[in-house]
Amino acid sequence: MPLMTELDPDLLARLRQDPAAPVESLLAHRQVQRREFTVPGADGAPLPLTVLAPAGDGRPAAAPCVYWLHGGGMVMGDRFSQLDIPLEWLDEFGAVVATVDYRLAPESGGTSLVEDCYQGLRWLVGHAGELGIDPARIIVAGASAGGGLAAGVALLARDLGTPAIAAQVLICPMLDHRNTSTSSRQFSGVPGVWTSEMNEFAWRAVLGDTPAEEVSPYVSPARADDLGGLPAAYVDTGSAEVFRDEDTAYATRIWAAGGHAELHVWAGGFHGFDALHPGAQISATARRTRTAWLARQLRRM
Repeated sequence: MPLMTELDPDLLARLRQDPAAPVESLLAHRQVQRREFTVPGADGAPLPLTVLAPAGDGRPAAAPCVYWLHGGGMVMGDRFSQLDIPLEWLDEFGAVVATVDYRLAPESGGTSLVEDCYQGLRWLVGHAGELGIDPARIIVAGASAGGGLAAGVALLARDLGTPAIAAQVLICPMLDHRNTSTSSRQFSGVPGVWTSEMNEFAWRAVLGDTPAEEVSPYVSPARADDLGGLPAAYVDTGSAEVFRDEDTAYATRIWAAGGHAELHVWAGGFHGFDALHPGAQISATARRTRTAWLARQLRRM
């Protein structure tokens, strides 16, 4: 990904044309059963959804499921973006990995993105038996924009009373449309993976002219008045990134509401460091720590 300071419609169009890494390269050395589905959004729009499950003998009848939501600022990326992260959990735990192509801004906006993600989760739960998924062990997870959408899905599921989510893994999540934190101001005016200016562009693409007081907490989870009653959360971020302060604040508010959260701020980590440079020592440590947390959660389920 090129280092930039700002993002505009023309640059976004060019970035969207860049070919993504083929998912086949991630699956080549794994024994995986791949199934493709089209699920309906709340308005009936077709949403591609991929389900990847361990192949071969010895697979449990009902495995844990990681519902993966991709990053890209809610304006780019697809369901296979950063897929190497949840595939590590397929390897480690025999988890089924499901990932959905939610619609992107600015073509879609407001709550439509998080509603797409929620509808994909509901479809998964409704077909858990045929997919070999244990509906009591579903983890929502995502990176960057996907982390923010995962947090929004957890809030929606809590408030609507269904489906049950066992845990949420929020990796450098995009949680607050206000873009006014100290870390937002620190990482501004210089090229980066994701800068304050790029963040401002992305949120405008999602929200348009929506008045600040009307922004849904399901879209911008930092706006939620109450973070109680949520599934256990793993939140990690880098010390050298725009989302650092909104992410640490979110974990702090979960604790304040009596919930369970584990927070890691990786010193020197820039936005998406462990996805872009998985072989770096800090990245390996971050991934190993995240996987260990998930292992502890699965033992409790």
